[in-house]
Amino acid sequence: MRFIDLFAGLGGFHLALKNLGHTCVFASELDSKLQELYFENFGIIPNGDIRNIEAESIPEHDILCGGFPCQPFSKAGEQNGFHDEKSGDLFYHILKVLRFHAPKYLILENVPNFAKHDEGRTWRIAEKLLRELDYDVQLKKLSPHKFGVPQIRERVFIVGKKAGLDGFLWPDEKWPELLFNENEININKVLDLNPIDARQIPEQITKCIEVWQDFLDRYPVGDKLPSFPIWSMEFGATYPYEEITPWKMGASELRKFLGSHGKLLDGLTDEQVFLSLPSYARVEQDKFPDWKIRFIKQNRTLYNENLGWINSWLPKILPFPSSFQKFEWNCKGAERNLTKLVLQCRASGLRAKRPTTAPSLIAMTSSQVPIITWENRYMTPRECARLQSMDELKHLPIAHTAAYKALGNAVNVEVVSLIAKALLECEQDKGLFEIQPTLFAI
Repeated sequence: MRFIDLFAGLGGFHLALKNLGHTCVFASELDSKLQELYFENFGIIPNGDIRNIEAESIPEHDILCGGFPCQPFSKAGEQNGFHDEKSGDLFYHILKVLRFHAPKYLILENVPNFAKHDEGRTWRIAEKLLRELDYDVQLKKLSPHKFGVPQIRERVFIVGKKAGLDGFLWPDEKWPELLFNENEININKVLDLNPIDARQIPEQITKCIEVWQDFLDRYPVGDKLPSFPIWSMEFGATYPYEEITPWKMGASELRKFLGSHGKLLDGLTDEQVFLSLPSYARVEQDKFPDWKIRFIKQNRTLYNENLGWINSWLPKILPFPSSFQKFEWNCKGAERNLTKLVLQCRASGLRAKRPTTAPSLIAMTSSQVPIITWENRYMTPRECARLQSMDELKHLPIAHTAAYKALGNAVNVEVVSLIAKALLECEQDKGLFEIQPTLFAI
């Protein structure tokens, strides 16, 4: 069958469908560098901005694919959804193509928050608009690690078909669930041994890891490590957060309290008062959301129950940027040894994970790339490509930063392959299609 690849990026949809025997007849990608790479990898020059492309100029096709931009729906952004001025309208340009060409199938991808954005109204609107074009549609969150790929990266996939999805049956008559347990896979599947092109960890991050290792070493052996994010800025802080926010209270009243890490606010200018609070506490809100109140309360309780050893540790974390002053232990029950775990530096803090799976690839800056601590290095672009099941892609961006960003924006080829195979072959197999998990393991 013929397919088109919208918001093509590195061509994850292209790889998946090409490997299933289908032919790409059109691609669209805004980034000129990625257009060049797409041509090098697939021999097709993508068109540019889908907003400037007339539907009539797009060739006839049977399948429309698209990982439309996620920023308007991501928890990490402003979550303006379809109203986002920069890219919120791009879903409507997908509808423009569907309305004119009426391809039999569609496969779309976005961040998991798309399903819950605006209390579910965004998905209900999208579903309604697709059904008005006579598509039966389904939505499901899936992650590569469920299919043997060592990366936990939940994404929403939307499948649609003209004349109903009755044939879209997996062996258990539903979307696929767990085929692999996280503990059955290992990140070593995608790693090279001491690759010569790997970037070493900067000294500041190495020292930050050492400081948080010291925190783990001091933590009482018999106590479980917190499942909530550790925000060291709350250790010693007393500013109000439950009934009123610092912004609502104002600088004059705030001077009675203590800011980040117990810093005195009395005697500071108004600007200095707010700069002495954690960045997440400076927002202009009358009341914090429940999750933020909960995290602040949990951290202050943790501090009050462990005053002695935390106070002797606390000066060590103060020289670091605020993002390094936060820590997430995402490996319950693992040995408290950061040199045996996979780490990632994010805006939300230093995150520790088991060496079974990599953290979710995002449109990363170089410092956010997963860290292979036992080799004191970052993952290479080629290793990250394997996490996206793109190892067969011959050409990646030359600059590491550009490669990491493109891979973070890409769709996972194995997941798309699994979905597409079931969706497109179900009519022939009539429910006899069998998932073989070993086919999808790296």
